[in-house]
Amino acid sequence: MLAIAALAASLTVATASVAASASQEDIDAFIASAMPQSKVPGLAYSVVEEGSTAVADARGVTLQGTDVAVTPDTPFVIGSISKSFTALAVMQLVEAGEVEFDGALETYLDGFAGQPAGPVTVRQLLSHTSGYSTLQGNTPPVETTGDADDLARAVDALADVAPAYAPGSQWEYSNTNYQIAGRLIEVVSGEGFANYVESHILEPLGMDSSFVADGEEHPSMATGHTPWFVTKRPVPDGPTQPLYAPQGGVIASANDLALYMAAMMNGEDDVLSAEGKATMMRPASAAFSWYGLGWFIDTAAGTVWHSGSTPGIETLLTMDPGDGTGVAVLTNGGSGIGFGETTELRNGITALALGRDYDGEGSALAQQALFVSLTLLPLLYLAAMAWAWWHRPAIRAKRSNIGGLFSLWFPLLTTIAAAVVILWLVPNLMGAPLPTLRVFQPDMALVMTATAVMGVVWSVFRLTVAYTGGRRMVEQG
Repeated sequence: MLAIAALAASLTVATASVAASASQEDIDAFIASAMPQSKVPGLAYSVVEEGSTAVADARGVTLQGTDVAVTPDTPFVIGSISKSFTALAVMQLVEAGEVEFDGALETYLDGFAGQPAGPVTVRQLLSHTSGYSTLQGNTPPVETTGDADDLARAVDALADVAPAYAPGSQWEYSNTNYQIAGRLIEVVSGEGFANYVESHILEPLGMDSSFVADGEEHPSMATGHTPWFVTKRPVPDGPTQPLYAPQGGVIASANDLALYMAAMMNGEDDVLSAEGKATMMRPASAAFSWYGLGWFIDTAAGTVWHSGSTPGIETLLTMDPGDGTGVAVLTNGGSGIGFGETTELRNGITALALGRDYDGEGSALAQQALFVSLTLLPLLYLAAMAWAWWHRPAIRAKRSNIGGLFSLWFPLLTTIAAAVVILWLVPNLMGAPLPTLRVFQPDMALVMTATAVMGVVWSVFRLTVAYTGGRRMVEQG
C-alpha cells in the first residue's frame, strides 16, 4: 500500500513539464514553506549536475526535541531505493558470468526446485513480473530476530509460497521479489548481503557514510517519526533489520547518494558496465514499460526514479540520465492520512532542482475528512450506547414485534461485516495487512481498529439492554 501511494505521488514530478532551472533561493523558499506543513523534524537533499554534486544541504534535526542537526552526511534508511542497489548487485553477478539473467530461481536456490516459483527468472524478480503480489511482499513470512540468518530463513519459507499470479503474466510491485534476489546474491557470491553491497558498491563509490542493515544499532542514523494525530512521534530506537535489507535496508546520506547518482549516469564502466547501467534504466519488458531493474521509468519525461518508505522515513531519488541531473530527498517523517504528508516536500524539491514546473499536490480535504470521520466514529458509538441506556424501555419494547427484532439484530450483522471490511478486506486490498499499517501509520491503524471494535460493542450493548430487565418490566405491568 505505502509503496503504491509513494509511487503515485512521485509521478507528479516525473510528468512535470520542463521549465527554467530554479535557483537555490527558490528551493530554500519552498522548503521554508513546505517543511512546516509536512511536520518532518529534518530533511537532507542533494543535487547532481553534469556528473558531480551541485548542491547538498539539510534542515532540521535527527530526532524531534533534540538539537542534533541533520547534515548532508547524516545516514537515512532509504527504503525501497535500496532495490536499485540490490538490482545493481545482481547485475554485477550477471556480468561476472555467475548468474544468468533469464535463469530460473531453482537453478540457484535449491529450496525452489520443483516449487511453484521455481521457474521464476532473475529478470522477473528484478522487474516485479514474478507473480508475487504486493500483499505477499508486505506480509513477512517469518518473525524477525535481527540475526544475520533472518533473510535465509525468510526465503526458505517463501519457497513453499506460490506466487499470486502466473510468472510473467502481469506487473505487481512486491518486496518478496527483492528478498529472494538478496538471498540469491548471498548464495551465489558466498557473502552476506550487507557485506556484498558494502564491499562491491558502497566502498568502490566512496559512499563512506553509508552501510546496510546488519542487525546492529547505529546512533548516527536519522530517527524516523511516524504520524500521530496531526503530529509525529519518534520510532523507538532499535537495531537495523537484515531481513529487510535487500528491499529497503540500505542506509545512505544525501552526499553519498549524489555519488551513487553520478555513477549511474556517468556512462562509464566502473561498479557496473555502462551498458549494464543503461539496461537497468530501460524497460525490462515491452509489456510493462514503466519499470526497469530496480527503477521506475517515465519514458515521456526521460526520468528514472524510486521512492522509499520505512517506518517514519520517506525518501525520493530521481534522475534524468539524458542531461546528467539527479536529485535525492530524504525526510525523517512518515506521511499521515491528509495530515503531515511529505509528498509535496519531496516532490517540490525534486521538481525545482530538475528545473520542472510544480503546482503542488492538490487538496487533501478528502483524506482529511476520512481520517477525522474514523476518529470521531468511536465517540459517536459511545454516545449511541449512552442514548440506548437512557432509552432502554424503548429498546426493550422492540422485542415485541418482527420489525423491532430486525432493528435489534441487524446492526450486529452490519457492524461485524464492517469490522471485517475495515480490519481485513481494506488493508489487504491496499496491499498492507493491519500489522504492517500499525508500524507505518499507527494513528490510522488505531482509529480503524477502534471504529471496527466500537461498532460491534455498540450493537452487542443494545442487545444486552434489550434482553435484560425485561422480566421485571412484565411483572410490573
